[in-house]
Amino acid sequence: MSSNQGVDAVSAELTAIHARLVELASLPTEPALGDQGAGCVDRIAVLEQLRSTVAAAQHTAMVTFGRAQVEAQIDHINDGSLDPEKLGRGIADQIALAAHVPPHVADRRLSVARALATDLPCTRAALVAGRISEYLAEQIVSLTDHLDPELRALVDKQCAEAGLEEVSRKQAVAAIKKVAYEADPAGFVARARTARKDRRVTLRPAPDTMSVLSGLLPVEQGVACLAALRKHADSLIATGDTDGRSRDQIVADALVERLTGQARAEDVNVEVGIVLPLDTLTDFQDAGTGELIGHGPLPAGIVRDILGSSKGRRWWRRLFTHPAHGTLIGGESQRRLFDGFLTKLITWRDHGWCREAFCTAPIRHIDHITGSKAGGPTSFGNGRGGCVRHNQDKELPGWRHRVVHDGLGDHPHTVETTTPTGHTYTSRAGP
Repeated sequence: MSSNQGVDAVSAELTAIHARLVELASLPTEPALGDQGAGCVDRIAVLEQLRSTVAAAQHTAMVTFGRAQVEAQIDHINDGSLDPEKLGRGIADQIALAAHVPPHVADRRLSVARALATDLPCTRAALVAGRISEYLAEQIVSLTDHLDPELRALVDKQCAEAGLEEVSRKQAVAAIKKVAYEADPAGFVARARTARKDRRVTLRPAPDTMSVLSGLLPVEQGVACLAALRKHADSLIATGDTDGRSRDQIVADALVERLTGQARAEDVNVEVGIVLPLDTLTDFQDAGTGELIGHGPLPAGIVRDILGSSKGRRWWRRLFTHPAHGTLIGGESQRRLFDGFLTKLITWRDHGWCREAFCTAPIRHIDHITGSKAGGPTSFGNGRGGCVRHNQDKELPGWRHRVVHDGLGDHPHTVETTTPTGHTYTSRAGP
């Protein structure tokens, strides 16, 4: 990351504080003879307070930055270069790049920062002083976002007087919920009903070639789903028809079978890319690792297990990498159910995730880095996978993207993003 802006005095001071904390973190961990660690306990307590205060300081910077960006965007609206409906767009995206977090995390942080600054002064004061954690501050924001400003201010004051810092996290959250409910019972019920509209299913990678499938469901539906799966498992255990599987394994298999309609959980349709160095064009049984789009690398042994055990439709395709840096540079275009190889190849290269720096959203668009109107070719080097919001950011005033390396030489495919403030971020295709 770099910036064409000068470092202001506050940033310089914060950098010095960071350097001092680095020194503390680098102290030897061997205690002195006879030292029982009382000083370390004091240090732990103060550092925990610092976590909260640092979060509050970051909130202040976020709110200030957001207001500055809105003022700049209003100027663009006035000169006709920005649609008024896009006012405020791109602010959280720049915060995400600066904080090295995905945009949805920056969205949440900015929302919390604004709520604390405008509606919850007591909560903010407790966070600044280090009396409550950032987590509890976020809970107060979340559990009061349905209240009008007057009631929210009342709950804010009551939470400050509830001694949240003296109880466990679970007890503190329960106390916040109780105060918020008592402030507006009807609103709390309406909020719960509205939340049911947000039901969804998500998937995220887990270690050791596993994944986590999550369902955000109304409570009675979630309970019913788990009860049905466990009942099925218990019936198989009672008859001894388990095939050597544990109760949890049977429950997991039944979930897949019922959702997909398959006879066996392992009979999923699967496509695996077999990654090979360009100078090792051999059969995948002899070399290379595999990759599932949106998940990540798979050991060759696991690839063989997946392709060998499934009775679903199975495809594999060899993908060729640069010998020096391991970045994908090409692949076989032959595959059954052919569906546009250039798009597929870019998706493989970008691992199924948006190529904007620090973003972990799934690819929704394959688009030009240098736009076609500006003469950018429709090519492997000038294409990248992006999520919806980052693809739309390209059209906002002040955002610029360029290809630094096309990935075919001695460097991996590299894209540079410059934000409206002049800060620059680099994204490289991973091996």
